[in-house]
Amino acid sequence: MSELVLSAWSAVSPYGVGTEAFTEGITTARSAVGELDTEAYPGPFDRCGLVPDFTAAEYVGKKGTRTMDRVTAIAVTAVGRLLASCDDALTEAPEQVALVLGTGSGSVQSIMDFTKDSLQGERPYHVDPSRFPNTVMNRAAGSSAIWHGIKGPNTTVAGGSLTGLLALSYAVRLHRGGHCARVLCGAAEEYSTQRAWLEWHGRTPEERDTPLGEGSAVFLLESAEDAQAAGRGALAKILTTRFRAYGEPAEAGEALAACVRGALETSGVAPENVRLVAPLGVGGTLAEKLEETAVTDALGAARPEWIRCRPLLGDTSAAATSLQLAAVLAAAGGSGLGPGEAALVTGIERDGTVGCAVLGGAGSRA
Repeated sequence: MSELVLSAWSAVSPYGVGTEAFTEGITTARSAVGELDTEAYPGPFDRCGLVPDFTAAEYVGKKGTRTMDRVTAIAVTAVGRLLASCDDALTEAPEQVALVLGTGSGSVQSIMDFTKDSLQGERPYHVDPSRFPNTVMNRAAGSSAIWHGIKGPNTTVAGGSLTGLLALSYAVRLHRGGHCARVLCGAAEEYSTQRAWLEWHGRTPEERDTPLGEGSAVFLLESAEDAQAAGRGALAKILTTRFRAYGEPAEAGEALAACVRGALETSGVAPENVRLVAPLGVGGTLAEKLEETAVTDALGAARPEWIRCRPLLGDTSAAATSLQLAAVLAAAGGSGLGPGEAALVTGIERDGTVGCAVLGGAGSRA
C-alpha cells in the first residue's frame, strides 16, 4: 500500500491569513488572543482569537460573496491559499481531487438568524432565500469545491474538538479506497455571538475562563510517489489515526493513553522518536490534566517538545485539531519531519471520545 503524505498546507488563523503568519506565531509562542469589540460581538466573552480584519470581500472577492457566511469565507480562503501554493497540475483532473472539510454545526450565526427571521416575520416564509444555503452543514465544503473547481468526492465531517483528526482519518480511507488521487482535508470554525453563547452554556465554570478562537487549516494528502513527481516534498507521513470512547470523565485519560500506545505500536514508532506533541488542552480543566498525564505515561521517558495551541489561539472548537496538526508542521520547519522523527496530535472530546494521529518523517516505517 502506497505511503500517504502531507505535502502542502495552509492556515487562516488569529495570527492572520497564510502559513507565514501562522508559523511565526506558533514558533515564537506568541498569543493571538486579544480584547474583543463587545459592541460588534456582544456576548459572554471579552477576549477572543479572531482572524484579524477578515472579510469575505477582502479575501474571497466582492463578486458572489454578499451572502457568504464567515466560516465559509474562511474555508474558501484556506483552500484557495493551499491550491495557490501548488502548481496548476494539481487541478488538471478536478474529478480526481477530493475535499474533506470538518466543521462544528456549519455557521451557527446563519442558522439562528434564519430561524429568527422565520419566527419574527409576518409570515414564516418571509425570509431571504439567498441566505438559506448558509444554514446547511456542508455549505463551507460545497462552496470551497465550487469556488475552486474541485469536482471529486466532497465530504463534511463533524465531531466536536476531534473534527480535524476525524477528517484526516476519513481522507486517508477515501484515498486508499481508490475514490480519488489526492485529497484536500482540514477543518474550519468561525466566531460569532451565537456560537459564544452556546459554548458558554455548554461549559463548566472553569472552562469559561478559556476564550474562543476561529480559523482553518487545510492539507494536501497524496501518495509519496505523486508528491515526488509533482516536485513537492513530503512534510510528514500519515502513519496512523486512532480513536476510542470513554464513559465517565475520569476514564478519559486511561482511554487516551491506550489510544496513544496502540497508535505508536501500530505505526512502529518508538516513544523516544516522538519529537513533537500537540495536545488539545481544555483550559486548565480536568480533561487537560488527564490528557497531558495520559500522553506522558504513554511516552514514558521520552521528552518531546510540546506545542500548546489553545493558550495561543483560543478554543477553536471544530478547527482545533487541524490547527494542532498545522502547528506540528510549522514547528517541524520547511522540510518537514526528519528521518526517524515522529509527531503526535491528541485530543479529548468532552462528549466521550479521544483520538490521536501519529505522523512520521522521511524514512519512518508506516
